[in-house]
Amino acid sequence: MPRALKLKIALVVLLTVFSVILVLPSFYSGLPAWFKRYVYGARLKLGLDLQGGMHVVLKVDVDKAIRNALNASVQDLREALGKRGLRVVLQETPQGFVLKFASVKDLVRARDLIEREYPELKLSAQDEASKTLTVTLAPDRVRFIREHAVEQSLEVIRNRVDQFGVTEPVIVRQGKDQIVVELPGVKDPQRALKLIGQTAQLEFKLVDEEAMRKLDFYYRLIDKALAEGRLKPDYTREDLNRLLRPYLPPGDEVYFWVTRDRETGRTIKRLIILKRRALLTGDMVKTAHVRIGGPYNEPYVSLTLNSRGARIFERVTAENVGRRLAIVLDNVVRSAPVIRERIPGGQAQITGGFTYEEASDLAIVLRAGALPAPVKVIQNITVGPTLGRDSIRRGLMASLIGGAAVLLFMIIYYRFSGLVADVALILNVLYLLAVLSLFRATLTLPGIAGIILTMGMGVDSNVLIFERMREELLLGRPPRGAINAGYDRAFWTIVDAHVTTLITALALFLFGTGPIKGFAVTLSAGIVINLFTAIFGTRLVYDALISRGRVPSLNFLQIVGQPNLDFMGVRRFCFALSGVLVLLGLVAFVQISRGAANLGVDFAGGLLAYYKAEKPFKLDEVRQALSEAGLKVQLQDVKGQNLLLVRVRKKSETVGATEKTISQILSSKFPQAGFKLVGKEEIGSAISRELKRKAIVAILISLAGFILYLAFRFKLSFGVAAAAATFHDVLAVLGIFYLLNREISLLLVTALLTLAGYSLTDTVVIFDRIRENIRKLGERTPFHGIINRSVNEMLARTIITSLTTLLAILAILLFGGVVLRDFALALFLGVIVGTYSSVFVASPIVYAWHKGKTPKLGE
Repeated sequence: MPRALKLKIALVVLLTVFSVILVLPSFYSGLPAWFKRYVYGARLKLGLDLQGGMHVVLKVDVDKAIRNALNASVQDLREALGKRGLRVVLQETPQGFVLKFASVKDLVRARDLIEREYPELKLSAQDEASKTLTVTLAPDRVRFIREHAVEQSLEVIRNRVDQFGVTEPVIVRQGKDQIVVELPGVKDPQRALKLIGQTAQLEFKLVDEEAMRKLDFYYRLIDKALAEGRLKPDYTREDLNRLLRPYLPPGDEVYFWVTRDRETGRTIKRLIILKRRALLTGDMVKTAHVRIGGPYNEPYVSLTLNSRGARIFERVTAENVGRRLAIVLDNVVRSAPVIRERIPGGQAQITGGFTYEEASDLAIVLRAGALPAPVKVIQNITVGPTLGRDSIRRGLMASLIGGAAVLLFMIIYYRFSGLVADVALILNVLYLLAVLSLFRATLTLPGIAGIILTMGMGVDSNVLIFERMREELLLGRPPRGAINAGYDRAFWTIVDAHVTTLITALALFLFGTGPIKGFAVTLSAGIVINLFTAIFGTRLVYDALISRGRVPSLNFLQIVGQPNLDFMGVRRFCFALSGVLVLLGLVAFVQISRGAANLGVDFAGGLLAYYKAEKPFKLDEVRQALSEAGLKVQLQDVKGQNLLLVRVRKKSETVGATEKTISQILSSKFPQAGFKLVGKEEIGSAISRELKRKAIVAILISLAGFILYLAFRFKLSFGVAAAAATFHDVLAVLGIFYLLNREISLLLVTALLTLAGYSLTDTVVIFDRIRENIRKLGERTPFHGIINRSVNEMLARTIITSLTTLLAILAILLFGGVVLRDFALALFLGVIVGTYSSVFVASPIVYAWHKGKTPKLGE
């Protein structure tokens, strides 16, 4: 055996052993500690859809951060003016604050103070006649807040999550004002979301006891305003302050005081009137811990203030003995204890009937610090561990069934060569899992589908090689020569086919989100690895046998013999059929753009919730209960699994309220069914618009990439024809989905781009044979004859590749679960349409481009 061949075999063996080492920790938990420590211990990273967890996109309200900074500076200025005997009346405007003084002299003194000691404020207007100054935040301060508010929020959230104890969280900035938080395996998503999103603005304010004596009067004003419609039933604290401001003492504000009834556990909300001025704030808190105690032996939060806070707290308590000091968290009063005596040492408590978890979470957010600005949840995808385990089980089942079907077919059809191809496919999957483990890439549910699809496409490379061998045998070559010629002649066809699919994967990676990126990574790695295993790996087997003097038998079955069908003769009929499909697709695209199609929540905004019931339920009864509550929902039940899917399309910037309403209705109306939320996707309108834009850009980038590559490898006419055929396939499947009223979602876009790559592979293979026959036959044969001959020669390969790919996709369709059903259906339809277009659409377009004349390759 030649030395070069031995080195090649050693390389494959080494890669295989190395891959087994990388994959072993993910599939065998009983490895010894020394193996994990000194060899390799990292497990394959699973996506949230496989292990459960939550993916949240938060939008930081930067404008509110700017407003908060302005409010804080103006209130500080007001106190400083008061200490200097200058009375001022504040009026808030959209642009800033108007400060009205008693005299021009006071105005001048205030202006000098602002210019001297408040560089963060800007005097935007001055009117001595009305004795007013208008102040806004200085431009450099505004710029600083805009640049740092998101980063500060990100660090605060990261500190909170670290203290919450989630393994391998992902917390990154996205765009100008968004933060993406991924918490894999989190057991209590609602608790985690509350912890992440809580602003945690802590303030200590005095209760106005004099104003509290008139509380009944304020309640009567509220009742009257409700009766007259001047106040809505779901009024906020801001609404109350606008209503009661003329009746409140200057410098006072109304707050809600929220406590829990110790006997019933119900939340009690009542009014309390506080002085507007905050005596202490959360930035003076040094640390916070949960303690158990008090007269009811319940959890409370113990605060330790820093040295400055301790001094202020001691002074405040000394000056206000007998008065109540309210502790305000995010504009809600949590407790208002009476100050009995001066309190030195900087120790304070927050009580309020907390559960231990609530007190613990409050302590975490106080230790981590307050967010510089409120955050809004604009996307929330939560997968419960039950749904994740079910996804793994079904994904693995689909993988095994699809893989087994493909492997069995190859052995039956190609005998020994099929067995060689099967070994290559198994190595392909092993190497792919090893790469994902090594680079800590995330394996998602669409990623598992990508592995199955990679196997189906991997067969194509081997089929190309084997069918080339068959052709060489028919030309009279001996088996050894046929093997070598088969690999040599199929090489560039395989490379062209894989590069076009790689362009699709690249577009998906650059413009996809979440699971789609995982699919793109899996597909890209699978394509590259397949090139190695199909071309390099399988040839080693033949070379090793030949070097030992044993030429393998090339005994293949044959689906079709040597057909001589006139494909070009039906091109006009096919153009008419394709015209109908494209027109249907264009109508679908217009309707989707108008929002008139069955859009998924990722494009329309809204909620997709998965509920698992303990007992069977009647879908009509659930639909009626939700309709009576005024909810416009789409319901779907999964037979035999007691699984309910609830879709609500709702254009709202923030998310969260709809799911809570539905869960309350299901638990109250159907307690015997035992509905439990196991997963949800909530997407705000801003995110849905962005996802829609990225999907369109991904498709356009893919088409542009196809045209450029094929124009380089073939001719411009071939590139345009391939892009047109691909566009035809995408529109055809989109139109069929619209006609069937199936959901248009991001997974469908993934499927469309995948089938675009598959269709291109098919088209490129035929184009490669047309180019070869042009060189071989020249102008002696009419162009339509060359096309017919090329398609007939590749017909067996086209049928076998489509059949094996359909086998793999059929496994996803039947066994992949409800999440992947539409994805698999789109791929199934796409393979059929793509096979049709590569034969009946792409080649006739090239024929029409050149007006029936055989093109010269040098043109």
